[in-house]
Amino acid sequence: MRRLGTALAVTGLLLPAQAAMAHDAPNGTTVSYTTNDEVIANQERGFYHHAETHYYADNSGYVPLDVTKLRNFRTQEHITQILRLFYLEKFAKQDVIDKHYLDLMQADFDTARAAGVKLIVRFAYALPGDGWPPPTPYGDAPVSRVVKQIKQLTPILRANSDLIAVVQSGFVGLWGEGYYTDYFSNPADPSQVSDQNWADRKAVIDALLRALPKDRMVQVRTPYMKQRMYGVPTGTAGGLTAKQAYDGSAVARIGQHNDCFLASPDDFGTYLSDPIELDKDFVAQDTNYVPEGGETCGLDAPRSEWPSAAAEMARLHFSFLNIEYHPDVLASWGSNIEIAKQKLGYRFALTQSTVSSQHGTVKVDLKLRNDGWAAPYNPRQVQLIFQNSKHTYKVDVPADPRRWSAGAVTSLNWTVKAPPAPGKYRVLLNVADPKLQSQSRLPGSAETYNAVYALRFANNGTWQPTTGYNDLQQTVTTG
Repeated sequence: MRRLGTALAVTGLLLPAQAAMAHDAPNGTTVSYTTNDEVIANQERGFYHHAETHYYADNSGYVPLDVTKLRNFRTQEHITQILRLFYLEKFAKQDVIDKHYLDLMQADFDTARAAGVKLIVRFAYALPGDGWPPPTPYGDAPVSRVVKQIKQLTPILRANSDLIAVVQSGFVGLWGEGYYTDYFSNPADPSQVSDQNWADRKAVIDALLRALPKDRMVQVRTPYMKQRMYGVPTGTAGGLTAKQAYDGSAVARIGQHNDCFLASPDDFGTYLSDPIELDKDFVAQDTNYVPEGGETCGLDAPRSEWPSAAAEMARLHFSFLNIEYHPDVLASWGSNIEIAKQKLGYRFALTQSTVSSQHGTVKVDLKLRNDGWAAPYNPRQVQLIFQNSKHTYKVDVPADPRRWSAGAVTSLNWTVKAPPAPGKYRVLLNVADPKLQSQSRLPGSAETYNAVYALRFANNGTWQPTTGYNDLQQTVTTG
């Protein structure tokens, strides 16, 4: 076996222990890769920070996002997303959202763009008053007003959809979680939801789906909400199939967020089926193709302890979790929280590649493994990159990382035209955010958008931090 040569100046020299190992195969060169256990700042996965803001009747309460804080989340903590919870207190009693508020929202998206992070977005009207259960009225808004306001929010959501990981259904009830509500169930007994209440709830979700591009998804608070509003059964049979996935339909665009994860056998009413396992089977099937995330809610040993928590996050394909809450649950995991940082969402590792060149074409056979708990849920663009000191050529190749399933090995095989200019080229892989890779540098930073938003593989010696490409440690010669 021989060790591959050094990379181009753009990546710097590889340390001997980092270099992949290659050998000549009958039809090309085969490289095997080693993996690492680094926490990688890949987008739309991992832990998130909570960041809520308010807007009261006197126009006070809005706390803008801070670019330095967000950038530090990403560069120091490897956290690439925040839950931006926009409280709309003032607008629960008026139809029109102030232009000033919309300008503040846009400024937040501009800040996130400059920091290189994404937002999990939720809107809500109210927090609980004093006492428990919360006193009525709760303070949310009727369906007609909600739908009107979603239309007013649509231009901002669409203009910034590249920075939106997912939108949580919100709007209804305290915290936007759909339970304690003045208009969408019986305020005196929130468990009583009429047929009209369900129709109104569906109107809100449908309005959100219309507001977003079809490649962006919405999460509802409980699996029953999706089942009831869109007529699908619980259990594995109700979950999405591979054929339904990403077809643009409402059911293919609705996931779940569990904001009382691990707190009780039914997660404080998150699971309503009898037995509970039916709803968990539904979520386990559905989240092969739609996002699951949320926050822990309180100690419930042994279920909230690490062995049980890890098994359930793997089964339900958790992509993200709140790093701030519940602190007692997260503390009980001890050093295992580092495993959660690695495995929440996707974690791809190259295992082997074979590259050959003949008759003006390059053939690339690639194997990779997903060591994470979920697959990506938003689209990605996959490109082969041919790079030398004079030229960089990008070739789009057919692949959908959303189908690189958790725990599975994926084989990819491409034959593409060789670079037109004769020479020796390194072969690299770019798994880009299609909405962001064409932008140049982050405002006020030397970092490129592609390097910040592209997908990094969990391998040694493959990442090009200045470009966002993954070096396959392969070379081809053309001409």
